[in-house]
Amino acid sequence: MTGELNETQINNILCSQAVGRIACCDGKHPYIVPVTYSYDGEHIFAQSYEGRKMEMMRKNPNVCFQVDISTDIFNWQSVLIFGQFEEINEDDIPETRESHFSKIMPLMTGSKIHEHEHSERSDNTLSDTSRIKPIMFRININEKMGRFEKR
Repeated sequence: MTGELNETQINNILCSQAVGRIACCDGKHPYIVPVTYSYDGEHIFAQSYEGRKMEMMRKNPNVCFQVDISTDIFNWQSVLIFGQFEEINEDDIPETRESHFSKIMPLMTGSKIHEHEHSERSDNTLSDTSRIKPIMFRININEKMGRFEKR
């Protein structure tokens, strides 16, 4: 049996998962990559570093986001979101940044620490000014849909 997920089922999947895929397009080629994320019932929050994905989303903020749960090829649930990318600056909504960073940060595995990031300066204080800092963004959701198959 196949069918459509209702709003509650869609929200349950979005809340229960930590990795989704974001798709963006530069006008010529689509690009899709996995990201760790957090969902607050209204937005998808994620973070990344500078690169192709960030360049593409800044030029064309229309994105698609997909999350799925699959036990085998005959038993799965999939959620698809259409929305707009919005970069969140350090001064923007600090309580939102704090809340969602705390959910996403433990899931990040890549380290972007420069060799002398924590070296002592002449005034005996530590500095992380050379650290490559993540960029936080959210997807403002326009449309959600979900499908399933169960045998």
